[in-house]
Amino acid sequence: MNLKTLLASAAILTTLPFASFADSASNKALVLEALENTLLAGDVDAVDQYFATDIIQHNPMFANGIEAQKGVVGFLAGSGNFKADYLRVIADDDLVAVHARYEGFGPTPVIGFDVFRVENGKIAEHWDNLIEEQSVNPSGRSQVDGATEITDRDLTEENKAKVEDFLTRALMNHEQIDFSQYINTTNYLQHNPQVADGLDGFGAFMAEMAKQGISMDYTEVHQVIGEGNFVLALSEGTLGEAATAFCDLFRLEGGLIVEH
Repeated sequence: MNLKTLLASAAILTTLPFASFADSASNKALVLEALENTLLAGDVDAVDQYFATDIIQHNPMFANGIEAQKGVVGFLAGSGNFKADYLRVIADDDLVAVHARYEGFGPTPVIGFDVFRVENGKIAEHWDNLIEEQSVNPSGRSQVDGATEITDRDLTEENKAKVEDFLTRALMNHEQIDFSQYINTTNYLQHNPQVADGLDGFGAFMAEMAKQGISMDYTEVHQVIGEGNFVLALSEGTLGEAATAFCDLFRLEGGLIVEH
């Protein structure tokens, strides 16, 4: 998605009469402007304008502090081939989450989720999770295609609660739930590279994992970030025996998950 289009959309939302919407939109606009004027422009000098001096960094490869952030921008600028396509950007109060496709981190493009926390008009904290771009899944869907329009902002809190309850009951507690209370059983689109559409696709994937002796366990849901019909959950757990950070982006319609 064109970054200028995203910036324009965020600017329009700041005129809304609801304070929470306006605050979220202002933070979204700030993050998008920061990405454009630092990472995409390769401008190290602009980092001071957008990032806090003591920025907290959760990427294990980078240190805290603004000098490390300048180092990231300088490194990407020096590579000469960094590109970013921001597909979805959702803002929830002081948190802004970006779903993107990046080129220039290595020989293979990566798909990533970046989460920024804004404080006093600057980016004060950053989390991310990156995975190499993979071929389409059994249903022919990529990791990034699908719907992008944000709707139903008045249902944000309901949708966040629905997702958190689903993750807690189904993937943390492993309860025998009625999936139809959470997922649209006739229209469930899947973007996980290994999973086909529908509950049958998810069931087949889990059965194959069990056959191979691989379990997927969520132990804690750390953050649930939502804007309207999109909800991003950042969770911790294990995949097999490996400690794993899970990023799940859901789209909801009519109170049910229709895309993941």
